[in-house]
Amino acid sequence: TMKISGIVCAFLLLEATSAFAPTKTNSKNHHLTIMRSTSSANTCPKTGNPLPNLPIPDPLLSLTPGTWAYDTMSRRVNEDIFQRTYEENEDSFNSPSFATALERFNKLRSELDDAANTKLRHVQFESTDGRSADVVAREEAEWKSIMQPYIDNGDTWLSAPWLVTEFYAYRRLIEALGYYDKSNSDTFMYDPFLVAKRAGLLSSVNSAENMLEKIVSLPNTKEGVALAAAFALWGNKMDLSIWPADSENASLDVFVNILNAADENLLHDDTDLLTERCEVLRERGDGKIDIIVDNAGFELVTDLALADHLVASGVAQVVTFQLKGHPTFVSDALEKDLLETVEHYSSLDPEKYPNAHAAGLRWQKYLDEGKWVCHEDNFWCQPNAMWEMPNPLRADLKERCDLSFVKGDANYRRLLGDRYWDYSAPFQDVVGCYFPCPVCSLRTLKAEVGCGMDEKQVERAKGLDDEWMVNGRFGVVQVGTGAE
Repeated sequence: TMKISGIVCAFLLLEATSAFAPTKTNSKNHHLTIMRSTSSANTCPKTGNPLPNLPIPDPLLSLTPGTWAYDTMSRRVNEDIFQRTYEENEDSFNSPSFATALERFNKLRSELDDAANTKLRHVQFESTDGRSADVVAREEAEWKSIMQPYIDNGDTWLSAPWLVTEFYAYRRLIEALGYYDKSNSDTFMYDPFLVAKRAGLLSSVNSAENMLEKIVSLPNTKEGVALAAAFALWGNKMDLSIWPADSENASLDVFVNILNAADENLLHDDTDLLTERCEVLRERGDGKIDIIVDNAGFELVTDLALADHLVASGVAQVVTFQLKGHPTFVSDALEKDLLETVEHYSSLDPEKYPNAHAAGLRWQKYLDEGKWVCHEDNFWCQPNAMWEMPNPLRADLKERCDLSFVKGDANYRRLLGDRYWDYSAPFQDVVGCYFPCPVCSLRTLKAEVGCGMDEKQVERAKGLDDEWMVNGRFGVVQVGTGAE
Protein backbone atom coordinates (compact mmCIF):
# COMPACT_ATOMS: atom_id res chain seq x y z
CA THR A 1 0.00 0.00 0.00
CA MET A 2 1.43 3.37 -0.97
CA LYS A 3 1.79 5.95 1.75
CA ILE A 4 1.13 9.63 1.33
CA SER A 5 1.18 11.01 4.86
CA GLY A 6 -0.30 10.37 8.26
CA ILE A 7 -3.01 12.89 7.49
CA VAL A 8 -4.31 11.10 4.41
CA CYS A 9 -3.73 7.41 5.12
CA ALA A 10 -7.40 6.94 5.96
CA PHE A 11 -8.20 7.93 2.38
CA LEU A 12 -6.41 4.91 0.93
CA LEU A 13 -8.69 1.95 0.36
CA LEU A 14 -7.34 -1.35 1.56
CA GLU A 15 -9.30 -3.57 -0.86
CA ALA A 16 -7.52 -2.26 -3.93
CA THR A 17 -3.95 -2.13 -2.77
CA SER A 18 -2.85 -5.65 -1.89
CA ALA A 19 -2.10 -6.62 -5.49
CA PHE A 20 -0.87 -3.22 -6.68
CA ALA A 21 2.47 -1.51 -6.28
CA PRO A 22 3.08 1.70 -8.26
CA THR A 23 6.42 2.17 -9.92
CA LYS A 24 7.94 5.58 -9.24
CA THR A 25 9.58 6.85 -12.38
CA ASN A 26 9.32 9.95 -14.51
CA SER A 27 9.96 8.22 -17.83
CA LYS A 28 7.57 8.72 -20.73
CA ASN A 29 6.76 5.01 -20.64
CA HIS A 30 5.92 4.95 -16.93
CA HIS A 31 3.20 2.40 -16.21
CA LEU A 32 1.74 1.28 -12.95
CA THR A 33 3.00 -2.17 -12.07
CA ILE A 34 0.09 -4.51 -11.43
CA MET A 35 0.15 -8.25 -10.82
CA ARG A 36 -0.97 -9.77 -14.08
CA SER A 37 -1.80 -13.09 -15.63
CA THR A 38 1.10 -15.08 -16.99
CA SER A 39 -0.94 -16.41 -19.92
CA SER A 40 0.54 -16.08 -23.39
CA ALA A 41 -0.45 -13.00 -25.35
CA ASN A 42 -3.78 -13.50 -27.11
CA THR A 43 -4.61 -11.39 -30.12
CA CYS A 44 -7.94 -10.45 -31.67
CA PRO A 45 -8.40 -12.24 -35.02
CA LYS A 46 -10.17 -9.18 -36.49
CA THR A 47 -7.67 -6.51 -35.49
CA GLY A 48 -4.52 -8.15 -34.16
CA ASN A 49 -5.02 -6.21 -30.89
CA PRO A 50 -4.32 -7.83 -27.51
CA LEU A 51 -7.26 -9.61 -25.88
CA PRO A 52 -8.23 -10.01 -22.22
CA ASN A 53 -5.97 -12.42 -20.34
CA LEU A 54 -8.95 -14.47 -19.18
CA PRO A 55 -11.17 -16.70 -21.35
CA ILE A 56 -13.83 -14.51 -22.95
CA PRO A 57 -17.32 -15.46 -21.74
CA ASP A 58 -20.64 -15.32 -23.59
CA PRO A 59 -22.26 -11.97 -24.43
CA LEU A 60 -25.48 -10.68 -22.90
CA LEU A 61 -28.52 -11.38 -25.07
CA SER A 62 -32.02 -9.94 -24.75
CA LEU A 63 -33.98 -13.20 -24.69
CA THR A 64 -34.75 -13.59 -21.00
CA PRO A 65 -37.90 -11.87 -19.69
CA GLY A 66 -37.27 -9.98 -16.47
CA THR A 67 -33.77 -8.87 -17.42
CA TRP A 68 -32.83 -5.25 -18.14
CA ALA A 69 -31.61 -6.30 -21.59
CA TYR A 70 -34.95 -7.91 -22.49
CA ASP A 71 -36.96 -4.95 -21.26
CA THR A 72 -34.70 -2.52 -23.13
CA MET A 73 -34.92 -4.20 -26.53
CA SER A 74 -38.48 -5.58 -26.35
CA ARG A 75 -40.08 -2.43 -24.91
CA ARG A 76 -38.01 0.47 -23.59
CA VAL A 77 -36.18 1.59 -26.75
CA ASN A 78 -39.41 1.76 -28.75
CA GLU A 79 -42.13 2.62 -26.24
CA ASP A 80 -40.13 4.99 -24.05
CA ILE A 81 -37.12 6.36 -25.92
CA PHE A 82 -38.31 6.52 -29.52
CA GLN A 83 -41.79 7.60 -28.44
CA ARG A 84 -40.28 10.49 -26.51
CA THR A 85 -38.06 11.26 -29.49
CA TYR A 86 -41.18 11.54 -31.65
CA GLU A 87 -42.95 13.75 -29.13
CA GLU A 88 -39.99 16.10 -28.79
CA ASN A 89 -39.68 16.42 -32.58
CA GLU A 90 -43.34 16.15 -33.54
CA ASP A 91 -43.55 19.38 -35.53
CA SER A 92 -40.41 18.63 -37.54
CA PHE A 93 -41.25 14.97 -38.07
CA ASN A 94 -44.68 15.87 -39.47
CA SER A 95 -43.39 18.56 -41.82
CA PRO A 96 -43.26 17.81 -45.59
CA SER A 97 -39.45 17.67 -45.68
CA PHE A 98 -39.47 14.87 -43.06
CA ALA A 99 -42.09 12.72 -44.83
CA THR A 100 -39.62 10.04 -45.91
CA ALA A 101 -37.82 10.21 -42.58
CA LEU A 102 -41.05 9.74 -40.64
CA GLU A 103 -42.06 6.78 -42.81
CA ARG A 104 -38.71 5.10 -42.20
CA PHE A 105 -38.81 5.98 -38.49
CA ASN A 106 -42.23 4.34 -38.13
CA LYS A 107 -41.00 1.27 -40.00
CA LEU A 108 -38.06 0.99 -37.58
CA ARG A 109 -40.48 1.24 -34.67
CA SER A 110 -42.66 -1.50 -36.13
CA GLU A 111 -39.60 -3.76 -36.26
CA LEU A 112 -38.94 -3.09 -32.59
CA ASP A 113 -42.61 -3.66 -31.81
CA ASP A 114 -42.08 -7.25 -32.97
CA ALA A 115 -38.47 -7.50 -31.82
CA ALA A 116 -38.61 -11.22 -31.06
CA ASN A 117 -39.51 -12.11 -34.66
CA THR A 118 -37.93 -9.35 -36.76
CA LYS A 119 -34.63 -10.37 -38.33
CA LEU A 120 -31.77 -7.91 -38.53
CA ARG A 121 -30.52 -6.34 -41.77
CA HIS A 122 -27.52 -4.26 -42.76
CA VAL A 123 -27.36 -0.53 -42.15
CA GLN A 124 -28.10 1.30 -45.41
CA PHE A 125 -26.11 4.29 -46.64
CA GLU A 126 -27.35 7.19 -48.78
CA SER A 127 -25.89 7.82 -52.22
CA THR A 128 -26.26 11.48 -51.24
CA ASP A 129 -24.21 11.10 -48.04
CA GLY A 130 -22.62 14.47 -47.30
CA ARG A 131 -19.39 13.09 -45.88
CA SER A 132 -16.20 12.29 -47.76
CA ALA A 133 -16.23 9.04 -49.70
CA ASP A 134 -13.49 7.44 -47.60
CA VAL A 135 -15.33 8.20 -44.33
CA VAL A 136 -18.55 6.67 -45.72
CA ALA A 137 -16.71 3.61 -47.06
CA ARG A 138 -15.00 3.06 -43.72
CA GLU A 139 -18.21 3.28 -41.71
CA GLU A 140 -20.14 1.09 -44.17
CA ALA A 141 -17.42 -1.57 -43.96
CA GLU A 142 -17.39 -1.35 -40.16
CA TRP A 143 -21.13 -1.83 -39.82
CA LYS A 144 -21.15 -4.62 -42.40
CA SER A 145 -18.46 -6.41 -40.41
CA ILE A 146 -20.41 -5.90 -37.18
CA MET A 147 -23.75 -7.13 -38.50
CA GLN A 148 -22.76 -9.90 -40.94
CA PRO A 149 -22.49 -12.75 -38.40
CA TYR A 150 -25.92 -12.02 -36.95
CA ILE A 151 -27.56 -11.58 -40.34
CA ASP A 152 -25.99 -14.84 -41.53
CA ASN A 153 -27.30 -16.49 -38.37
CA GLY A 154 -30.84 -15.19 -38.93
CA ASP A 155 -30.78 -13.33 -35.60
CA THR A 156 -33.55 -11.06 -34.38
CA TRP A 157 -33.48 -7.91 -32.28
CA LEU A 158 -33.55 -10.15 -29.19
CA SER A 159 -31.32 -13.08 -30.13
CA ALA A 160 -28.30 -11.02 -31.21
CA PRO A 161 -26.09 -9.62 -28.43
CA TRP A 162 -27.78 -6.81 -26.51
CA LEU A 163 -24.90 -4.35 -27.00
CA VAL A 164 -25.02 -4.91 -30.77
CA THR A 165 -28.76 -4.38 -31.14
CA GLU A 166 -28.86 -1.36 -28.82
CA PHE A 167 -26.16 0.55 -30.73
CA TYR A 168 -27.67 -0.72 -34.01
CA ALA A 169 -31.07 0.73 -33.07
CA TYR A 170 -29.60 4.22 -32.79
CA ARG A 171 -27.63 3.86 -36.03
CA ARG A 172 -30.83 2.73 -37.74
CA LEU A 173 -32.49 5.87 -36.37
CA ILE A 174 -29.73 7.98 -37.97
CA GLU A 175 -30.34 6.10 -41.22
CA ALA A 176 -34.12 6.57 -41.01
CA LEU A 177 -33.88 10.32 -40.45
CA GLY A 178 -31.49 10.88 -43.34
CA TYR A 179 -28.99 12.44 -40.94
CA TYR A 180 -26.19 12.33 -43.52
CA ASP A 181 -28.39 13.06 -46.59
CA LYS A 182 -27.02 16.33 -47.96
CA SER A 183 -29.85 16.53 -50.52
CA ASN A 184 -32.31 17.39 -47.72
CA SER A 185 -31.15 20.44 -45.79
CA ASP A 186 -33.82 19.94 -43.13
CA THR A 187 -32.85 16.38 -42.17
CA PHE A 188 -29.10 16.77 -42.83
CA MET A 189 -27.27 16.66 -39.47
CA TYR A 190 -30.61 16.98 -37.65
CA ASP A 191 -30.10 15.93 -34.04
CA PRO A 192 -33.28 14.19 -32.84
CA PHE A 193 -32.06 14.39 -29.24
CA LEU A 194 -31.29 18.10 -29.20
CA VAL A 195 -34.39 18.97 -27.17
CA ALA A 196 -33.46 16.45 -24.48
CA LYS A 197 -29.81 17.50 -24.41
CA ARG A 198 -30.62 21.20 -24.22
CA ALA A 199 -33.03 20.56 -21.37
CA GLY A 200 -30.21 18.73 -19.61
CA LEU A 201 -27.85 21.63 -20.24
CA LEU A 202 -30.26 24.24 -18.90
CA SER A 203 -31.09 22.20 -15.81
CA SER A 204 -27.42 21.51 -15.08
CA VAL A 205 -26.53 25.03 -14.02
CA ASN A 206 -28.03 25.13 -10.53
CA SER A 207 -26.32 21.89 -9.49
CA ALA A 208 -23.10 22.84 -11.23
CA GLU A 209 -22.83 26.28 -9.61
CA ASN A 210 -22.17 24.75 -6.20
CA MET A 211 -19.82 22.08 -7.54
CA LEU A 212 -17.78 24.52 -9.64
CA GLU A 213 -17.15 26.66 -6.59
CA LYS A 214 -15.56 23.59 -5.01
CA ILE A 215 -13.50 22.58 -8.05
CA VAL A 216 -11.40 25.76 -8.03
CA SER A 217 -10.67 25.28 -4.33
CA LEU A 218 -9.31 21.74 -4.66
CA PRO A 219 -5.72 21.31 -3.48
CA ASN A 220 -3.06 20.49 -6.08
CA THR A 221 -2.49 17.14 -4.41
CA LYS A 222 -3.60 13.55 -4.69
CA GLU A 223 -6.70 14.46 -2.67
CA GLY A 224 -7.60 17.11 -5.24
CA VAL A 225 -7.46 14.62 -8.10
CA ALA A 226 -9.42 12.10 -6.06
CA LEU A 227 -12.20 14.59 -5.38
CA ALA A 228 -12.33 15.80 -9.00
CA ALA A 229 -12.69 12.16 -10.11
CA ALA A 230 -15.38 11.60 -7.46
CA PHE A 231 -17.33 14.56 -8.82
CA ALA A 232 -17.03 13.12 -12.33
CA LEU A 233 -18.32 9.76 -11.06
CA TRP A 234 -21.09 10.79 -8.69
CA GLY A 235 -22.03 14.29 -9.84
CA ASN A 236 -24.75 15.78 -7.70
CA LYS A 237 -24.85 12.70 -5.45
CA MET A 238 -21.74 14.05 -3.73
CA ASP A 239 -22.39 15.23 -0.18
CA LEU A 240 -21.09 18.81 -0.05
CA SER A 241 -22.60 19.62 3.33
CA ILE A 242 -19.27 18.93 5.06
CA TRP A 243 -17.20 21.03 2.64
CA PRO A 244 -15.00 23.49 4.58
CA ALA A 245 -15.96 27.15 4.45
CA ASP A 246 -12.31 28.16 4.16
CA SER A 247 -11.13 25.45 1.78
CA GLU A 248 -7.83 27.11 0.93
CA ASN A 249 -6.66 26.79 4.52
CA ALA A 250 -8.42 23.53 5.36
CA SER A 251 -6.34 20.54 6.39
CA LEU A 252 -6.24 17.59 4.03
CA ASP A 253 -8.14 15.35 6.44
CA VAL A 254 -11.26 17.45 5.78
CA PHE A 255 -11.09 16.44 2.11
CA VAL A 256 -10.44 12.85 3.16
CA ASN A 257 -13.71 12.90 5.11
CA ILE A 258 -15.58 14.09 2.02
CA LEU A 259 -13.99 11.31 -0.02
CA ASN A 260 -14.89 8.72 2.57
CA ALA A 261 -18.53 9.83 2.39
CA ALA A 262 -18.44 9.47 -1.41
CA ASP A 263 -16.87 6.00 -1.17
CA GLU A 264 -19.81 4.42 0.63
CA ASN A 265 -21.37 2.97 -2.52
CA LEU A 266 -18.15 2.03 -4.33
CA LEU A 267 -17.86 -1.69 -5.06
CA HIS A 268 -14.18 -1.29 -5.94
CA ASP A 269 -11.93 1.73 -5.56
CA ASP A 270 -8.55 2.20 -7.22
CA THR A 271 -8.43 5.91 -6.41
CA ASP A 272 -5.00 5.46 -4.83
CA LEU A 273 -3.61 4.05 -8.09
CA LEU A 274 -5.22 6.86 -10.06
CA THR A 275 -3.77 9.57 -7.89
CA GLU A 276 -0.31 7.97 -7.91
CA ARG A 277 -0.37 7.99 -11.71
CA CYS A 278 -1.50 11.62 -11.75
CA GLU A 279 1.31 12.61 -9.37
CA VAL A 280 3.84 11.17 -11.82
CA LEU A 281 2.27 13.21 -14.64
CA ARG A 282 2.19 16.33 -12.49
CA GLU A 283 5.90 15.98 -11.74
CA ARG A 284 6.65 15.36 -15.40
CA GLY A 285 4.67 18.43 -16.52
CA ASP A 286 3.60 17.25 -19.98
CA GLY A 287 0.70 14.89 -19.27
CA LYS A 288 -1.66 13.98 -22.11
CA ILE A 289 -4.99 12.78 -20.71
CA ASP A 290 -8.13 11.66 -22.56
CA ILE A 291 -11.70 11.53 -21.31
CA ILE A 292 -13.92 9.12 -23.24
CA VAL A 293 -17.13 11.03 -22.69
CA ASP A 294 -20.57 9.59 -22.03
CA ASN A 295 -23.54 11.93 -21.52
CA ALA A 296 -24.16 15.60 -22.22
CA GLY A 297 -25.87 17.78 -19.58
CA PHE A 298 -24.73 17.79 -15.97
CA GLU A 299 -22.55 14.72 -16.42
CA LEU A 300 -20.59 16.46 -19.18
CA VAL A 301 -20.16 19.46 -16.87
CA THR A 302 -18.57 17.17 -14.28
CA ASP A 303 -16.21 15.87 -17.00
CA LEU A 304 -15.29 19.46 -17.86
CA ALA A 305 -14.72 20.14 -14.16
CA LEU A 306 -12.40 17.13 -13.96
CA ALA A 307 -10.51 18.32 -17.03
CA ASP A 308 -10.39 21.82 -15.55
CA HIS A 309 -8.70 20.55 -12.40
CA LEU A 310 -6.30 18.30 -14.31
CA VAL A 311 -5.04 21.24 -16.38
CA ALA A 312 -5.12 23.86 -13.61
CA SER A 313 -3.26 21.60 -11.16
CA GLY A 314 -0.55 20.65 -13.65
CA VAL A 315 -1.48 16.99 -14.02
CA ALA A 316 -2.37 17.46 -17.69
CA GLN A 317 -0.81 19.69 -20.30
CA VAL A 318 -3.57 18.71 -22.75
CA VAL A 319 -6.95 17.00 -22.20
CA THR A 320 -8.57 15.38 -25.25
CA PHE A 321 -12.30 14.70 -25.15
CA GLN A 322 -13.28 11.60 -27.13
CA LEU A 323 -16.83 12.22 -28.37
CA LYS A 324 -19.51 10.45 -30.37
CA GLY A 325 -19.54 10.87 -34.16
CA HIS A 326 -23.34 11.14 -34.42
CA PRO A 327 -26.33 11.37 -32.06
CA THR A 328 -26.83 8.16 -30.09
CA PHE A 329 -28.25 6.89 -26.79
CA VAL A 330 -30.26 10.14 -26.49
CA SER A 331 -27.94 12.07 -24.21
CA ASP A 332 -24.49 11.03 -25.45
CA ALA A 333 -22.26 14.01 -26.19
CA LEU A 334 -20.98 15.17 -29.56
CA GLU A 335 -18.37 17.90 -30.06
CA LYS A 336 -21.13 20.43 -30.74
CA ASP A 337 -22.73 19.56 -27.38
CA LEU A 338 -19.47 20.19 -25.56
CA LEU A 339 -18.91 23.50 -27.36
CA GLU A 340 -22.51 24.57 -26.69
CA THR A 341 -22.05 23.73 -23.01
CA VAL A 342 -18.95 25.90 -22.77
CA GLU A 343 -20.66 28.74 -24.65
CA HIS A 344 -23.75 28.53 -22.45
CA TYR A 345 -21.77 28.61 -19.22
CA SER A 346 -19.55 31.48 -20.35
CA SER A 347 -22.65 33.53 -21.22
CA LEU A 348 -24.42 33.01 -17.87
CA ASP A 349 -25.20 36.00 -15.66
CA PRO A 350 -22.02 36.44 -13.56
CA GLU A 351 -24.01 37.86 -10.66
CA LYS A 352 -26.47 34.97 -10.51
CA TYR A 353 -24.01 32.19 -11.40
CA PRO A 354 -20.52 33.55 -10.69
CA ASN A 355 -18.78 30.17 -10.49
CA ALA A 356 -20.45 28.63 -13.55
CA HIS A 357 -19.80 31.81 -15.56
CA ALA A 358 -16.12 31.91 -14.53
CA ALA A 359 -15.78 28.20 -15.37
CA GLY A 360 -17.23 28.79 -18.83
CA LEU A 361 -14.68 31.53 -19.49
CA ARG A 362 -11.82 29.27 -18.31
CA TRP A 363 -13.05 26.40 -20.45
CA GLN A 364 -13.28 28.59 -23.54
CA LYS A 365 -9.71 29.74 -22.92
CA TYR A 366 -8.53 26.12 -22.64
CA LEU A 367 -10.15 25.39 -26.01
CA ASP A 368 -8.68 28.52 -27.60
CA GLU A 369 -5.19 27.72 -26.29
CA GLY A 370 -5.29 24.06 -27.35
CA LYS A 371 -5.19 22.79 -23.77
CA TRP A 372 -8.54 21.13 -24.46
CA VAL A 373 -9.05 19.24 -27.72
CA CYS A 374 -12.22 17.61 -29.08
CA HIS A 375 -12.09 14.45 -31.19
CA GLU A 376 -15.14 12.73 -32.65
CA ASP A 377 -15.00 9.15 -33.91
CA ASN A 378 -17.68 6.74 -35.08
CA PHE A 379 -16.01 3.96 -33.11
CA TRP A 380 -17.56 5.48 -29.98
CA CYS A 381 -21.02 4.97 -31.61
CA GLN A 382 -20.51 1.30 -32.39
CA PRO A 383 -20.93 -1.91 -30.35
CA ASN A 384 -17.50 -3.42 -30.91
CA ALA A 385 -15.68 -4.53 -27.79
CA MET A 386 -12.89 -2.07 -27.11
CA TRP A 387 -10.31 -4.78 -27.77
CA GLU A 388 -11.51 -4.41 -31.39
CA MET A 389 -10.58 -0.70 -31.50
CA PRO A 390 -9.42 0.17 -35.06
CA ASN A 391 -5.74 0.80 -35.46
CA PRO A 392 -5.67 4.55 -36.24
CA LEU A 393 -7.52 5.29 -33.00
CA ARG A 394 -5.72 2.63 -30.99
CA ALA A 395 -2.30 3.72 -32.24
CA ASP A 396 -3.06 7.33 -31.31
CA LEU A 397 -4.05 6.40 -27.76
CA LYS A 398 -1.04 4.10 -27.36
CA GLU A 399 1.50 6.63 -28.63
CA ARG A 400 0.03 9.87 -27.26
CA CYS A 401 -2.14 9.24 -24.22
CA ASP A 402 -0.71 8.90 -20.70
CA LEU A 403 -4.06 8.15 -19.06
CA SER A 404 -7.59 7.67 -20.36
CA PHE A 405 -10.69 8.13 -18.24
CA VAL A 406 -13.59 5.99 -19.50
CA LYS A 407 -16.91 7.45 -18.43
CA GLY A 408 -20.35 5.91 -18.19
CA ASP A 409 -22.09 2.59 -18.44
CA ALA A 410 -22.24 2.00 -22.21
CA ASN A 411 -18.52 2.65 -22.54
CA TYR A 412 -17.87 0.30 -19.61
CA ARG A 413 -19.96 -2.40 -21.24
CA ARG A 414 -17.76 -2.09 -24.30
CA LEU A 415 -14.60 -2.35 -22.18
CA LEU A 416 -15.97 -5.75 -21.10
CA GLY A 417 -17.39 -6.68 -24.50
CA ASP A 418 -20.76 -6.73 -22.66
CA ARG A 419 -20.06 -10.27 -21.52
CA TYR A 420 -20.78 -12.33 -18.43
CA TRP A 421 -17.48 -11.91 -16.61
CA ASP A 422 -17.20 -13.12 -13.05
CA TYR A 423 -17.88 -10.05 -10.93
CA SER A 424 -14.59 -10.60 -9.09
CA ALA A 425 -12.45 -11.13 -12.24
CA PRO A 426 -9.58 -8.60 -11.92
CA PHE A 427 -10.05 -5.44 -13.99
CA GLN A 428 -6.40 -5.69 -15.02
CA ASP A 429 -6.91 -9.15 -16.54
CA VAL A 430 -10.13 -8.16 -18.29
CA VAL A 431 -9.33 -4.59 -19.44
CA GLY A 432 -5.98 -3.29 -18.25
CA CYS A 433 -4.04 -5.97 -20.13
CA TYR A 434 -5.39 -5.02 -23.58
CA PHE A 435 -6.31 -1.31 -23.44
CA PRO A 436 -3.85 0.80 -25.48
CA CYS A 437 -2.85 3.12 -22.61
CA PRO A 438 -3.27 3.40 -18.83
CA VAL A 439 -7.01 3.47 -18.15
CA CYS A 440 -9.33 4.57 -15.36
CA SER A 441 -12.99 3.62 -15.51
CA LEU A 442 -15.46 5.83 -13.66
CA ARG A 443 -18.78 3.94 -13.77
CA THR A 444 -22.07 3.88 -11.96
CA LEU A 445 -23.74 0.52 -12.57
CA LYS A 446 -26.68 0.62 -14.99
CA ALA A 447 -26.41 -2.78 -16.70
CA GLU A 448 -26.10 -6.41 -15.61
CA VAL A 449 -22.39 -6.73 -16.33
CA GLY A 450 -19.26 -6.06 -14.33
CA CYS A 451 -15.81 -7.21 -13.22
CA GLY A 452 -13.17 -6.39 -10.64
CA MET A 453 -15.66 -5.83 -7.84
CA ASP A 454 -14.89 -6.79 -4.26
CA GLU A 455 -16.91 -9.86 -3.27
CA LYS A 456 -17.90 -8.54 0.15
CA GLN A 457 -19.03 -5.25 -1.36
CA VAL A 458 -21.08 -7.06 -3.99
CA GLU A 459 -22.83 -9.12 -1.31
CA ARG A 460 -23.48 -5.93 0.65
CA ALA A 461 -24.98 -4.27 -2.45
CA LYS A 462 -27.20 -7.28 -3.14
CA GLY A 463 -28.49 -7.11 0.42
CA LEU A 464 -29.20 -3.40 0.21
CA ASP A 465 -30.86 -3.18 -3.19
CA ASP A 466 -32.42 -5.77 -5.51
CA GLU A 467 -31.66 -3.49 -8.49
CA TRP A 468 -28.05 -2.83 -7.46
CA MET A 469 -26.68 -3.51 -10.94
CA VAL A 470 -28.98 -1.26 -12.95
CA ASN A 471 -30.12 1.79 -10.99
CA GLY A 472 -26.87 3.77 -10.71
CA ARG A 473 -26.71 3.65 -6.92
CA PHE A 474 -23.38 1.80 -6.88
CA GLY A 475 -20.18 2.54 -8.73
CA VAL A 476 -16.56 1.60 -9.35
CA VAL A 477 -13.24 3.38 -9.83
CA GLN A 478 -11.01 0.89 -11.61
CA VAL A 479 -7.48 1.38 -12.95
CA GLY A 480 -5.46 -0.74 -15.42
CA THR A 481 -1.95 -0.40 -16.82
CA GLY A 482 -2.73 -0.67 -20.52
CA ALA A 483 -1.04 -3.20 -22.80
CA GLU A 484 2.75 -3.27 -22.86
